[in-house]
Amino acid sequence: MKVSSTGGAGAVGASRAKPTGGGSGFSLPSVGGASAASGVTQAGGVAGIGSLDALLALQADLDPMERKRRAVKRAGGLLDLLDALKLATLDGEVSTGTLSRLKSAVREHREATDDPKLEAILNEIETRAAVEAAKLEQARLG
Repeated sequence: MKVSSTGGAGAVGASRAKPTGGGSGFSLPSVGGASAASGVTQAGGVAGIGSLDALLALQADLDPMERKRRAVKRAGGLLDLLDALKLATLDGEVSTGTLSRLKSAVREHREATDDPKLEAILNEIETRAAVEAAKLEQARLG
């Protein structure tokens, strides 16, 4: 994607108070000898901010194939951790490091999904990790 121009921001400067004629209109009392309009500045460069927001939104919205590819990669990593936990359980060598990595992977997946079925599976994985952590703690204490 090529960005050719952002439109640039204009200079921002203080506006000048315009003298008003006639005393019949509404006026604000001056504070400390300064007119009320002298502290007002001109707003500028708003178009540049809007362009930046649009560009960031486009970059954040990945195409469906890219989202699917990333989800498959994350799922593969989670399955690898589950497999490592299975093997460690069979060998009787479950470590707190393996459980910590599994818990953090579940948290990452939970943030990236809105599928109720996947949420249920993640809840089951999280429960299994908590049970294994409790078993480790019991074995360490007893």
